Amino acid sequence: MGKKNLFTIIVFFVLILPMQAQSKDELAVAQAVEQLRQVMIKPDHQLLENIAADKLLYIHSSGTVRDKAGFVREFIDGQSVFTSLIIFDQEIKISGKTAIVRHRLTGDTYNKKVSGTLDIIILMTWQKQGGRWKLLGRQAAKVPV
Repeated sequence: MGKKNLFTIIVFFVLILPMQAQSKDELAVAQAVEQLRQVMIKPDHQLLENIAADKLLYIHSSGTVRDKAGFVREFIDGQSVFTSLIIFDQEIKISGKTAIVRHRLTGDTYNKKVSGTLDIIILMTWQKQGGRWKLLGRQAAKVPV
C-alpha cells in the first residue's frame, strides 16, 4: 500500500468518519461556532447581529457581562481584538432546539495595543430560532492550573 493510499485512509478515519457520526443539527451548530470564531477575529457588524440572539447573555472570563448590544459593540469598537483563535476539545450536545457547546479556546490578542495570549474554556448555549442557530449564552472561564 502506497503512502498516498495510507494517508487517504487515515484522513477518512480521523476527519471524515467522525463528521458522518454528527447529526445535521450538530454540524450546523459547529458551523455557527466556526462563524463566531471567524467574526471574533475579523469583526463584521451584521454578522455579529445575526449570530447573537436578542436575549444574549455573554460573560467573559474576567466576569464582565454583556447583552447583545454590548457583545456587538465590544468587537466593533475594538474592546476585544483577536489576531488568532483556535478551538479544540469541542463537544456539542443537542436537545430539541437547544445546543450546549463546550470547548477550549486559545489564541493571540491585541487589546489596547498590547499583545497577549488567551487560554480559556467556554460553555455556550445556542438556540434554533427561525431555522438558524443563534448564540443565546456564553460563559468563559480561565483554565484551572
